[in-house]
Amino acid sequence: MFIEVNNNRLNTVSFGKSRRTFLTHSGWVGSWEVWQQPFELMSESWRCVSYDHRGAGESPVPNETITPEALVDDLFAVMDALKVEHCVLGAESAGGLIALKAVLSQPDRFEGLVLVGATSAITVETAKPLVDGSRADYPATVKAFVDACVPEPDSEHIRRWGRNILLRAKPEAAARMLESAYERKFDIALTDIAIPTLVIHGSKDVIIPMDVAKHMANVIPDAELIILEGAGHVPTMTRPQEVVAAIERRFPLSASE
Repeated sequence: MFIEVNNNRLNTVSFGKSRRTFLTHSGWVGSWEVWQQPFELMSESWRCVSYDHRGAGESPVPNETITPEALVDDLFAVMDALKVEHCVLGAESAGGLIALKAVLSQPDRFEGLVLVGATSAITVETAKPLVDGSRADYPATVKAFVDACVPEPDSEHIRRWGRNILLRAKPEAAARMLESAYERKFDIALTDIAIPTLVIHGSKDVIIPMDVAKHMANVIPDAELIILEGAGHVPTMTRPQEVVAAIERRFPLSASE
């Protein structure tokens, strides 16, 4: 369903009718489809909600409006529009920055946090090659990025899917998504995260180093780290069963839900 959010039209999805909600945010210019397979496995026991965040998928916006602050505002606006009062929030890759800022902003609206291949900071050193590459040759940059994200064998269908997802975004939107994040130099107070947190990371993730996941799991007060051996940067797409199993172990449903 397309909804009007902060003067922009965002593509949203909602599956399942459980009273408990799992809401997700994807990384860089990934669409909600990054979470599609976990949703297929969870929707009988959860309400699963996601959206193409501004600048990604089917939610194009003016490039100058793409900022981390706007992305956080959109998250809460989507929650309000879809009547999500509380949820477990999932975030992948660069979406971790948005999720962490949201949880610190309004902690009472979140029951838990799931960080998959995620980071709490976007740095110039790591992001500028993607920014420059997006402006110089976006298709080639996307191909190289997706190839690095998905090292798992027999996964060319996933790589093709990933390329198609990212190529829906405009090159300048892809550049601004990361550039606007490192320009602001946010300091996320991980020690102030006051909700149960699950950190899931692939052992073969070359996009976000394992040390980032270990640091978040060590510093966030109530965090658990799950390492998926042999997985790359997007286990929501390559290892959805294992991702869902970890989520449902960490956040079990009660009989009333």
